[in-house]
Amino acid sequence: MNQTTLSTSVPVQNSARSQYYPISVAPMMDRTDRHFRYFMRQITQHTLLYTEMVTTAAIIHGDREHLLGFSPEEKPLVLQVGGDNPQELAKCARIAEDMGYDEINLNVGCPSSRVQDGNFGACLMMQPEKVADCVAAMVAAVNIPISVKHRIGVDDVDSYENMAAFVNAIALSGCKVFNVHARKAWLKGLSPKENRDIPPLRYADVHRLKADFPDLFIEINGGLTNLAQVQEQLESVDAVMIGRAAYNNPYLFSQVDSQFYGDENIPRTRHQVVEAMLPYVDKWTAKGLKLHKITRHMLQLFAGKPGSRAWKQYITEHSCRGAGDSQVLVQALALVPSTT
Repeated sequence: MNQTTLSTSVPVQNSARSQYYPISVAPMMDRTDRHFRYFMRQITQHTLLYTEMVTTAAIIHGDREHLLGFSPEEKPLVLQVGGDNPQELAKCARIAEDMGYDEINLNVGCPSSRVQDGNFGACLMMQPEKVADCVAAMVAAVNIPISVKHRIGVDDVDSYENMAAFVNAIALSGCKVFNVHARKAWLKGLSPKENRDIPPLRYADVHRLKADFPDLFIEINGGLTNLAQVQEQLESVDAVMIGRAAYNNPYLFSQVDSQFYGDENIPRTRHQVVEAMLPYVDKWTAKGLKLHKITRHMLQLFAGKPGSRAWKQYITEHSCRGAGDSQVLVQALALVPSTT
């Protein structure tokens, strides 16, 4: 790959990221909703957060406040969109910018059959020209960054050269930020869950991508579960995206602000995180939201610590009963040692 080709050909995007984010929490369906994101903000102030993927049709025709609404505390925040129509994606980008999102991310990595039926997600890696047109339309429409999340390959089109050609085509349309899941996707024969585990991780391909495209911001994703791994990866790429580990062990992020952002504030303890959530819980349950819509994201806060089982059991049993409120969390917290 000629390293000078991209830097002399790619247009400067209308807006680059105004701040460096070495760590982000990956967009995850049925997980990274507004309540999870608010919860994560009680643990880390600086980590870049993403929404769940929202389709262009849902954004244009659906209940935008329900689908896209967020609390100011959640920022910095990226909206991930799914679609393949440049005009619709440009419209969605304008909506996102008007609502205050910091960035728009195009999903070119999800392998689910439902997503394939809509001709977006990982199958779009087979159509780089279409993705380039989509990105160019979004870049022209807004003044916030456009990024692309993709796999290292799809089916048997999975060589490093295939991925590099894909990235080069998209970069030439104005995208400068790429989130690379270091596994390829099988469009047939594997479920989305299996696609997160069975295809082998190929970190070296992502490292090579950064070396070959030094002017692009390359973020690696896939199989990373602790901050030591993050530190190691940052020697070869610009940033690290953590997915399932952020959900299964959210308090992992309590050290992120100090370790990677230079924030000298003492992080909240797990107990303080719960206490910080109480007003938020009461605000939403007073509006009629079922308590478990929030507390389901908090079950793993004490993962691996004394009292974790009692915490999860109490919340699970009481969050689905009638009009539960923050007192369920108060009672559950009493079952966890204060030193935890």
